Amino acid sequence: MKDTTEILCKLRKLMKRPTGGQWTSLSAYIVPSDDAHQSEYICKHDERRAFISGFDGSAGTAVITADKALLWTDGRYYQQASNQLDQNWSLMKDGLPTTPSIGSWLAGNLPKESVVGVDPKLMSFRRWQPISKELVAADCSLLPVEENLIDTVWGADQPARTCNPIFTLDLKFAGATVAEKWKNVKCQMEEKKTQALVVCALDEVAWFLNLRGSDIDYNPVFFAYLIVTHDELMFFVSSTKLPSDFKDHLLTNGIEVNIYGYEEIGEQVAQLIKKREEKIWISPNSSYYLNSIIPKNKRHQEITPIALTKAIKNNVEVEGFINCHIRDGIALCQYFAWLESMILNKQHVSEISGAMKLEELRSKREHFMGPSFETISASGPNASIIHYKPTEETNRVISDKEIYLCDSGAQYKDGTTDVTRTWHFGDPTDWQKETYTRVLRGQLTLGATIFPRKVKGQVLDTMARKALWDIGLDYGHGTGHGVGHFLNVHEGPMYVGIRLMPDDPGLQENMMISNEPGYYQDGEFGIRIEDIVQIIPADPKYNFNGRGGLTFKTITMCPKQTKLIKKELLLKDEINLLNEYHRLVWDTLSPILKKEDDKLTLLWLERETQKI
Repeated sequence: MKDTTEILCKLRKLMKRPTGGQWTSLSAYIVPSDDAHQSEYICKHDERRAFISGFDGSAGTAVITADKALLWTDGRYYQQASNQLDQNWSLMKDGLPTTPSIGSWLAGNLPKESVVGVDPKLMSFRRWQPISKELVAADCSLLPVEENLIDTVWGADQPARTCNPIFTLDLKFAGATVAEKWKNVKCQMEEKKTQALVVCALDEVAWFLNLRGSDIDYNPVFFAYLIVTHDELMFFVSSTKLPSDFKDHLLTNGIEVNIYGYEEIGEQVAQLIKKREEKIWISPNSSYYLNSIIPKNKRHQEITPIALTKAIKNNVEVEGFINCHIRDGIALCQYFAWLESMILNKQHVSEISGAMKLEELRSKREHFMGPSFETISASGPNASIIHYKPTEETNRVISDKEIYLCDSGAQYKDGTTDVTRTWHFGDPTDWQKETYTRVLRGQLTLGATIFPRKVKGQVLDTMARKALWDIGLDYGHGTGHGVGHFLNVHEGPMYVGIRLMPDDPGLQENMMISNEPGYYQDGEFGIRIEDIVQIIPADPKYNFNGRGGLTFKTITMCPKQTKLIKKELLLKDEINLLNEYHRLVWDTLSPILKKEDDKLTLLWLERETQKI
């Protein structure tokens, strides 16, 4: 736990200090999790909220006033935040009916005429608007403060922004040239009568240009912006990062690109406004700073056409996803077979050494580029922390006395994986078996669901929760997120969860999403079962009156432990679904293991895929 007393004192002094005549004092200062691209995962340079609060989860917002410090975060991080926040901080459990929004709390606790500051580059336009509206209604205001006060407090100790080399992604993996993607975007720009599209999200820039990088751990992206017009591609990036084969890459992809400095994005957006009359397309999920440069009457605010096109995988991307999940499945099975053998033979394996072994096994597979996130290798009570990360202080031995949850994934050049399995290598309790079985029921039910084309993900969420809801249990995270193609492991705009996502376009063929219900007994154990599923056509009898039907095809290849199942709770159809899945896993992976002469894993796989 970090002592934040001194840095909070320094920040509060800055909040009282006039800077460039912008304000006399700030009554509150907001510290979002975001970087300037509104990324979920960020580089060390941008970990400002973690620096000021001590809480290092991927989601959360800090609010500091003259005498209070508050941290809003969602259900994935309640336990972690409680463990990491010191005595200076109050945890605001976002998502609970009793927890006020940030804007509501500020409006209700600050005196009239208070000024609340935030770096406008680090908050999206969409988040800015409701906070500003609630403050204005209380005779207060939200002020864009371009000097980042956390950076000033952090000083020379703040890590530099990452500036790693960019590399090209071959067409045999990408499946479409940049010229083809540009043509598609221009068609949509014509429909919306826009002259330019401002692209801020790092995964959208990387996907559109068939480039990848490593500026953010586990996410193959790089710091850059892109402006797409009808006759020009404006690429805002440090030229020192460009790959040596960049010119050949442009020729292969049938395009030319004009390079600008990374920091020139605001200036060039302003120049575009002066040059032409047509509107500029910008996502409301991009920064308030960039949105505010464009006058309201010239601003077309909507998620970018790249966001949706990227989410619907092309045929090459689909094939890559399927293939990399087979290779990933081999590594997973090798790990779990090895782990079980080590534990039963009384050999020491910790959460950290287990995660390292899994990465080693994955690294031997073709096209491996690294993990897709930090492995959640969690034993016993640590598994009840939804996004747990093992550290030297928390590291537990994996044993046959408690549940082990492993949520992990990998980046391959042909796709991205994300899979969770829960195991008990000894004798699980009856309660553990019941909760595991109810989680499994929800996962099987959702995975077999037939639904209308373009139905919102929120509509399906209940199907994964019902078996838990039947006895008054639930889980505090979403059920399904999109997955990028050798990109971010969490990808929008679709989502399956309780919350309605404003940009959800509805579920469509060849989207890849996760299916991951869970249950967490605080301080005791956690259960999660996660597969990646491809959305494929279905053929229901009445076809939803011509709307078209869809369903899911599981592409993750790894058994689900049957020892943890309380069979009498499963319906006959659910038993059949599990048996069919295990037959598929055996038929897919066993020939590879036989060819590799991996007897240990083959015997383990044969046992774990037996019918129940």
